[in-house]
Amino acid sequence: MRRSFHYSLGLLASFFLLLIPALGRAQSSLPKELKGLDEFVEMRMKEWNVPGVAIAVVRDSQVVLTKGYGWANVEGKQRVDAGTLFAIGSSSKAFTATGVMQLVDEDKVDLDEPVITYVPDFKLYNDELTKNLTVRDLLCHRSGLPRHDVAWYGSGSTREELIAKMAYLEPNAQLRETWQYQNLMFMAAGYLIEQVTGQSWEAYTQKHLFDPLQMSNSNFSVIDLQKTANRAWPYQEEEGEVKVMEYRNIDAIGPAGSINSNATEMANWLILQLNEGRFQGKQVISGTSLHETHKPQMVMPGDMTTDEIFYSSYGLGWMITSYRGHLRVEHGGNIDGFSASVCVMPRDGIGIVVLTNMNGTALTGVIRNYIVDKMLDLEVHDWNTELLEQRNKAREASLLATEEEEDLARVNGTAPSHAPADYVGLYRHPGYGQIEVRQKDDGSLEIGLNELGFSDLVHYHYDVFKVESAFGQLKFQFAYDLRGKISQLSSRLEPSLDAPIVFEKLAPELALSIEALKIYEGDYEVMGVTAEVRLHDDVLELTVPGQPTYTLVATKEHEFDLKDIEGYSVVFGLEDGAVTSMSFIQPNGTFKATKK
Repeated sequence: MRRSFHYSLGLLASFFLLLIPALGRAQSSLPKELKGLDEFVEMRMKEWNVPGVAIAVVRDSQVVLTKGYGWANVEGKQRVDAGTLFAIGSSSKAFTATGVMQLVDEDKVDLDEPVITYVPDFKLYNDELTKNLTVRDLLCHRSGLPRHDVAWYGSGSTREELIAKMAYLEPNAQLRETWQYQNLMFMAAGYLIEQVTGQSWEAYTQKHLFDPLQMSNSNFSVIDLQKTANRAWPYQEEEGEVKVMEYRNIDAIGPAGSINSNATEMANWLILQLNEGRFQGKQVISGTSLHETHKPQMVMPGDMTTDEIFYSSYGLGWMITSYRGHLRVEHGGNIDGFSASVCVMPRDGIGIVVLTNMNGTALTGVIRNYIVDKMLDLEVHDWNTELLEQRNKAREASLLATEEEEDLARVNGTAPSHAPADYVGLYRHPGYGQIEVRQKDDGSLEIGLNELGFSDLVHYHYDVFKVESAFGQLKFQFAYDLRGKISQLSSRLEPSLDAPIVFEKLAPELALSIEALKIYEGDYEVMGVTAEVRLHDDVLELTVPGQPTYTLVATKEHEFDLKDIEGYSVVFGLEDGAVTSMSFIQPNGTFKATKK
């Protein structure tokens, strides 16, 4: 199967009516307040084209409902029940924040100490940020960094490697200046747990949260998820059709969103949140620390105020707002093929979990709000119609914006400055990883970022090319150096930054035998100075008096770059098969040396 360069966390929808079974599998009878819930869920699933849903409801620390609806696996005709595992995505963040607060309870971590107190090698874009970023900052999205999601999504890097790459990710605001959602910081919080305890984040969370909460079937990776028979399969919509997706492995970023769980076990998590940190008589986390996670830490910007929802802020792994005059602590979760919502109403003693196997659907909020309205005996607000209208308007606006951009921005009648083969190669950014451009058999180009697979690279204008992806339409601009060689590729992979992300083209390293390298050895004279070229440990080296020794890296026939010295290279000249000269090519000119 050909994989494309897609980032599948967005909102997608269309037609999916006939494949949803008429009835869900009840694990407990509906409480009287929720009469009509079955019909509501089944109808909304049809309207939002969602294959499967699982729901848990807790009231006064008692489970009043766990139930599944629809298909866990459409093709295999496997139904959802209360034990079906779903990815909960970013709802995992509250587990990581709770783990940190357990360490606060043990006096092993202070929320307001710099991260480098516990992770000495932790480094960010500048020294001020590195020295002052605190543990609390990690957990409430106020680091000053925008999302930079492309830096980790599909990168294939380990957690440790992603931590190292954070030093190259540029902030767009001052520390604590504004709230910006940031997955990498929660990964760093999980890494901090590892450094303090000597256990992996997964092992720590299993022992200190999953085990005491009897979450024995929950796990931390789609690798383990796929070994489980009772699991949901991920789905998305493409041009009106619901299609199965590939599971997305996000183990490296796990503390920000890799947990998989089910309605039954997530109900235990709700009880912990509503019961002062206790579960079945055991104090899993202190009430003080639990309340700290529910306490506003940072105002969430934007026009988020309505008559029903207002004054939104972020706690530690939780979003906090007033819902129709009632305190609501909630967090959503979206990762390829799955959407979730975990919600507690602390003053009302109500907790709700909604799990789905549809990519980026707002149905989780529709069902959650309906249940809250019913449980609080409020007049049911028609969130379904409102959110459907918002989705449809957003789609229309996106299509219009794309069409207008094409009409106004594109310069017609232009051509690339180079032949397609000249753009081929590897391009690297120390924080974002590697992009590969390659040429297909028909001569056209395709592009792949890290391990996301390849998509067609289509000429837009001049040296700008475009690719269609679920990120939207991405544009890549190539640049060439003073020698006319393609040397860079840039793209606005993080739109909130003033400048694009720049990937430097890597010089191709030709594998030459020792015999092939020997012909270049010798002394070369230029302007009264003798430069020496010698083989040393199978590597060709250049020595110029008064300068360090340079390693020569073969890039083309008889052409070598000076390793780690941008813009400098040498080209050897031959006559009758023998090397007779060496030309130094550098920014201030070309200088020819004659071989002695």
